[in-house]
Parts: sequence; structure tokens; C-alpha cells
Amino acid sequence: MSTIHRNLSEYDSSDLPSKERLANQHYAIVVADWNTEITHILLRGAIDTLIENGVREENITLKHVPGAFELIYASRLLQDEDHYAAIIALGCVVRGDTPHFDYICQGVATGLSTLNTNGMSPVIFSILTTDDAQQALDRAGGKHGNKGIEGAFTAMKMANI
Repeated sequence: MSTIHRNLSEYDSSDLPSKERLANQHYAIVVADWNTEITHILLRGAIDTLIENGVREENITLKHVPGAFELIYASRLLQDEDHYAAIIALGCVVRGDTPHFDYICQGVATGLSTLNTNGMSPVIFSILTTDDAQQALDRAGGKHGNKGIEGAFTAMKMANI
């Protein structure tokens, strides 16, 4: 049985709204500063993708938080501001020797899912949850693309449903 993998880092911009429409929308990006060698590559990919597709740089708000778990709180605060078309949560959690990985990943997934159910703006889950650093690098500009690019593409799509 083969598995189909789709790399959204190679998206079709014709699937997006017009650049004129995107130019008038505001987006927020919340990035975890834990594992910055990964998360800041995701961040650059997200910002570049938004701008390349028409979002004005001044319409992108950036918030830094210490780690992945804090993405939930910051995303909720941004939802409360009620003028973002979408919020992109960027983070990277690498499995260690303790169950900490499982608790953080489950907590972040549940928290961001709850925000999507109850909030006014979609929150895009662009958090890498990998077994090792190489898997993270592969998804931050490596052989599996840049999940920050995918997060920005998803945000523009979700903001314009």
C-alpha cells in the first residue's frame, strides 16, 4: 500500500483569493522561540509567502512566545482583537527521553483546536512534532518543504472560505 504525500510548500497560487483582496486582510503569526533554529525558518517561510501573495507587510503582526505551549494563550489574545483574518501558530517540539513531548503536543493540539471551535479567527496549526532534529530540519526548508509556507497558504485559504 503506498502513501500519498502532498507538499503544500509547492502550492498553486491560483487557489488563493486575489492579491487585491489579500492586501486588505490582516494576519497574525505567533512563533515559539524554543528551537529557534527551526521555528525562525518556519517564520521566514510564512512571512515571505503572505507577502508574495499580496498581504502587505504592515498587515502582518508578529508575536514571540517562549515555547509551543504558550502559542495557545497568545493565539487566544490575538483572536480577542477580532481583526485578524487568520492566526498562524508556529512551533517545534522534538521528542525527548520523557513523556513531556506527549503532554506538550496533546495540550497544544487540544488548545488550538478549541480556539478554532470557539474563536472568530481560524488558528492554523503549524507546529512540528518530530522524533528528532533531522525530521524537524526536513520540514523547515528541507526535503519535506517548509511547514511555515504551508501554514501561510492554509491561513489565506481559511480566511477566505
